[in-house]
Amino acid sequence: MTKEELARMIDHTALEIEVSSVDIEKLCEEARRYHFAAVAVNPVNVPLAAKLLKGTDVNVDAALSFFLGAYPIDFKVFEVKDAIEKGAEELDMVMNVGALKSGDYELIRREMEAFVEAAGDTVTKIILETALLTDEEKIKACEIAKGVGVKFVKTSTGFGPSGATIHDVKLMRKTVGPDIGVKALGGIRTAEDALTMIEAGANRIGTSSGVDIIKGLEES
Repeated sequence: MTKEELARMIDHTALEIEVSSVDIEKLCEEARRYHFAAVAVNPVNVPLAAKLLKGTDVNVDAALSFFLGAYPIDFKVFEVKDAIEKGAEELDMVMNVGALKSGDYELIRREMEAFVEAAGDTVTKIILETALLTDEEKIKACEIAKGVGVKFVKTSTGFGPSGATIHDVKLMRKTVGPDIGVKALGGIRTAEDALTMIEAGANRIGTSSGVDIIKGLEES
């Protein structure tokens, strides 16, 4: 895989609560330089990122319901519409993990349906926080996401007990099949990490180490 091909699979992230406007400017400058697929930012930083990346090949990805996901559906729909209005071209939303673990699959279905409907043509990615789920729960969440038309299933927020694993990526890819994206995030810091996740079935990588990953591939 070339560095250009790998870069187009990376969402370059800055999602910590202390992220400043200077951090967003640096994130976007790096994304432009390396032609990453997207920058992933918190909703308050979407307008600045959209301004800085206007006219480039880098999308603005809004991280929604971050990082707990434990919000009413109406709140989540508002977040979606607000982020799009302010310039988001991709949306990563945290699933209601507690509802899934309670067996309330109907709520999960309604939540994901509302996400897809509110997003329209905007790319949708649902975050499962796989470290908190059993394999059966991961499969159920992926099946629901596939059934309602979510574009990507994503492993983690990066703020949970652990991040992406080879097992989870393989399980998610097996469940959703070839036509839905699988995004791996959490603990992916080197080119070797990224390529391992891609081999397991991921076609998008979320990381704050995008620059180090590309430099590592160049040096390998």
